[in-house]
Amino acid sequence: MAIKGVLFDFDGTLTVPGALDFPAIKRLLGCPLDHPILEFIALQPPDCRPGLMKILEEQEDLAAELSLPNRGAERCLQSLIRKQMPMGILTRSRLKPIRMSLERFRGITIDHFEVVITREMSLPKPHPDGVIKAAERMGFSPGELVVVGDFSFDVISGKRAGAVTVLLTNGGVSVMASNDPEPDYIIDHLEELPPLLTAVPES
Repeated sequence: MAIKGVLFDFDGTLTVPGALDFPAIKRLLGCPLDHPILEFIALQPPDCRPGLMKILEEQEDLAAELSLPNRGAERCLQSLIRKQMPMGILTRSRLKPIRMSLERFRGITIDHFEVVITREMSLPKPHPDGVIKAAERMGFSPGELVVVGDFSFDVISGKRAGAVTVLLTNGGVSVMASNDPEPDYIIDHLEELPPLLTAVPES
């Protein structure tokens, strides 16, 4: 099958890594550093969850005010728009900070994305639910979709859904653990994505 669409992670993929300081947020929440935040909150007593979610949402909004487009993100997205390649976003965050962050992108608005799947709309990554829903809304099968992200959860969710996966290292080292599935492709920066898409063989 030919690639018909691209599904991007947001924080640390389309935006510069670090605005969302996960270790600091975990300390505020009392979440162990080796435990995912959403899953930690879900395990807490029901009466504690709203307060913890409020803290998380406040931190997400603060991070959105500080976020900047990642290296090559605007050029990458504009290239895909010119090629009429459908694009989507899949995030463990909410819609509000995504909208806030996209205001800092030149020539890119939320309307350029055919779908934005947030945690309010699907089970969070690494569950494949968001990838499957995004593919359905874009009118493709998951196998016709490329999932691009900077974290293991992005690759795992894409693999579980049957999509092609691209790990973005942002010029660093791979974040994949030894028991994680291997991404189909690895890129250092988003400028490498458009030419890569033309080279992906049909299966």
